Amino acid sequence: MVLLTERIEKRLTIQTGEIAEGTTAIRSLDWERDRFDIEFGLQNGTTYNSFLIRGEQTALVDTSHEKFRQLYFDTLTGLINLSEIDYLIISHTEPDHSGLVKDLLQLAPQITVVGSKVAIQFLENLVHQPFKRRIVKNGDRLDLGNGHEFEFVIAPNLHWPDTIFSFDHQTQVLYTCDAFGLHYCSDSTFDADLKTIEPDFKYYYDCLMGPNARSVLSALKRMGELPAIKMIATGHGPLLYHNVDELTGRYRTWSQKQTKAETTVGVFHVSGYGYSDRLAQAVVNGISKTGVAVEMVDLGAEVDLQELRELVSRCVGVVIGLPPASGNASIQAALSTVLGSAKEKQAIGVFETGGGDDEPVDPLLSKFRNLGLSVVFPAIKIREIPTENTYKLCEEAGTDLGQWVTRDRSIKTMKSLGVDLDKALGRLSGGLYIITAKKGDVSSAMLASWVSQASFKPLGFSIAVAKDRAIESLMQVGDRFVLNVLEESSYQTLMKHFLKRFAPGADRFQGVRTQPAENGAPILNDALAYMECEVASRMDCGDHWAVYSTVYAGRVSKPEALTAVHHRKVGNHY
Repeated sequence: MVLLTERIEKRLTIQTGEIAEGTTAIRSLDWERDRFDIEFGLQNGTTYNSFLIRGEQTALVDTSHEKFRQLYFDTLTGLINLSEIDYLIISHTEPDHSGLVKDLLQLAPQITVVGSKVAIQFLENLVHQPFKRRIVKNGDRLDLGNGHEFEFVIAPNLHWPDTIFSFDHQTQVLYTCDAFGLHYCSDSTFDADLKTIEPDFKYYYDCLMGPNARSVLSALKRMGELPAIKMIATGHGPLLYHNVDELTGRYRTWSQKQTKAETTVGVFHVSGYGYSDRLAQAVVNGISKTGVAVEMVDLGAEVDLQELRELVSRCVGVVIGLPPASGNASIQAALSTVLGSAKEKQAIGVFETGGGDDEPVDPLLSKFRNLGLSVVFPAIKIREIPTENTYKLCEEAGTDLGQWVTRDRSIKTMKSLGVDLDKALGRLSGGLYIITAKKGDVSSAMLASWVSQASFKPLGFSIAVAKDRAIESLMQVGDRFVLNVLEESSYQTLMKHFLKRFAPGADRFQGVRTQPAENGAPILNDALAYMECEVASRMDCGDHWAVYSTVYAGRVSKPEALTAVHHRKVGNHY
């Protein structure tokens, strides 16, 4: 095993090692990455995995993130002369795996790029130069010699529309890129320590694969037609070798449960158009916070219209990312199918994808409204390049929709607890606090009473944050925030303000006097005291996260005043 390090303070390293006959893994270790996609918090960093396979000819499977440019090419050229690489197999074109494709093709123009039709189309817009290409379909093969014969499996939407899996019949290694991966950075190449990686494996599935559960099941079916798979070489995290059957089995179980969920929302968009993918993922992330199953459908891909009708008819809510008004006939047919299959009392939400010629919002919404659907959040109209605030707005809109479709279930749950237990639990009292956070241009706040000091060394406390709170995505490990303590004699105004329901994307601090803390989060001027804090860890507690945070600064404005206390009468809801 060889380890090269760029600069310690950056915590970017490269690990290489032989994982099978004629097969070298090149793992780019990003130790300190704390976010992925929109607002998926990472506690253990991530990796970007690339693979070099040598037969009579040589293939490279995927590249790496552009942040590893120098380190990756130093490593790759140390393993092989770039002129000796015959093929570059593109699992999909998401930038964290294809960020160095343009550089590679400039250095080695003899390389033939192998990928799905959609991937090749995406690459043409990425590299802006002629390149040799080979488009593959399901079942196609590529023979490198010495037994290394690759068979390709089309696996769209896992989690990009252009995804393919590649199976080496010689080594029985299946290269799956995002599928079956996890955001977990360590020196361990393989999945020997299952217990340690289980939480991140499940979290990764929930965030990225769960909304595409039907595509997962389709891919698993195609995988079942291959010979025995000895190893799954993933694009992120450790490679699966010790627990292949166990972890693929979990994908199957989770996906079957997802597709049979009683409460499902369909999110329909056209990938590769405008900012559709990221905006749709933000909406999905918000819906998922409420415990509602989500199924994403790319209307620009090959869609079975009968399956589309069945999905829409069983959904309790529908979200549409508007396709181009001048879109092709198949997209318009799919959109018409969604409209024709919608039914009364479903929830509806619409967002523009930012492509410049989106289908008009208002006429489309009017059609759904006339069918008896309920518009849950105002149409999201994009007039410029989306910012982090735009994505946060989409996430909050998704959460609002998820809460709307589960309102009856929530009421039923409140009534399910025994009266005596309910009243007894309600006797647990707590102080009243406002949590404020800011990250980049995005800020949020919430009223909290489930706060308790947890340690002296270091100074730390725990706070319970409901998973569907808007502020939750700003309280990942490493994030900083302010705990504002409310005063017993004057808490009502602030409590009333932060208790009210805010529209998606609304400024929660409008009309409230604040000043910035050193960490950037707002300090409430009328608070009794404040503390600046950093999230150290999070524990899953069902419908809440228990967030343990350390305190590094603070001040009391009124030393003689007392903290406001919250006394409840019931213990099964706020």
